[in-house]
Amino acid sequence: MRKNIGIIAAAILAAAALTACKGAETKETTVAAETEATEAPAELQEIVVGASPAPHAEILEAARPVLEEKGYSLKIVEYTDYVQPNLALDAGDLDANYFQHYPYLEQFIAENGTKLASAGKIHYEPFGIYAGKTAALADLADGAKVAVPNDATNEARALLLLEAQGLIKLTEGVGLNATKTDIVENTKNLEILEIEAAQLPRSLQDVDIAVINGNYAIDAGLKVSDALAVEASDSVAADTYGNVVAVQEGKENDEAVKALMEALSSDTVKAFMETTYEGAVVPLF
Repeated sequence: MRKNIGIIAAAILAAAALTACKGAETKETTVAAETEATEAPAELQEIVVGASPAPHAEILEAARPVLEEKGYSLKIVEYTDYVQPNLALDAGDLDANYFQHYPYLEQFIAENGTKLASAGKIHYEPFGIYAGKTAALADLADGAKVAVPNDATNEARALLLLEAQGLIKLTEGVGLNATKTDIVENTKNLEILEIEAAQLPRSLQDVDIAVINGNYAIDAGLKVSDALAVEASDSVAADTYGNVVAVQEGKENDEAVKALMEALSSDTVKAFMETTYEGAVVPLF
């Protein structure tokens, strides 16, 4: 009898110990799960940004890790023209776009009635005159063909650069409103050909020289150091044609937009611009 009682007592003690262990294990598992849930990173909020391939999409890639630190993931949609990214932004397909300078944005809004606005300037890309059939400006023959962008704001900028090189003279004071009709002196009878900006690098084989937008020059593998002439850093164009991040009107101060602007104007992105583009992209911050 006493032996049986001892066996029963031992069994009860073992069961109690096992229960205590399971309770402790359950408690530890619960605490570990709660800790894991607390430490799990919050889901990143996506920002969709339209951009030209170079340099804008490349600059956005450089800003990606900075943006992720701020709690945002980045989706880049690339465009090869100047129209669709603004239409897509106005339609709400994009949260922002980054491809254009401010005068072009203003002109696009006026002509298309879109409700867009600038969230701020990031950089400017100096225009350059690049050699086609003629290797030097001094060698331009009478009637030489000169290609310039066909959109109003960029054409004016190209004509101002040609004037700065003494190749033409424009109506006094016309400035950034200049068109071909404002050329009052053209001693070499240069034939000014208006070509869609994205096609300018391809036109080099057919013209003597071309005045090319910075982003399209970069995309075509052209270097500022190889240009026959480049806009001066203190020119009207350099002060005016800063490339901006555009958003829908009224969203300039949204938290996501502010995070994007902070990432694009970070030291990381500034260093990327200066080391990657060698003067073809100049940060404005």
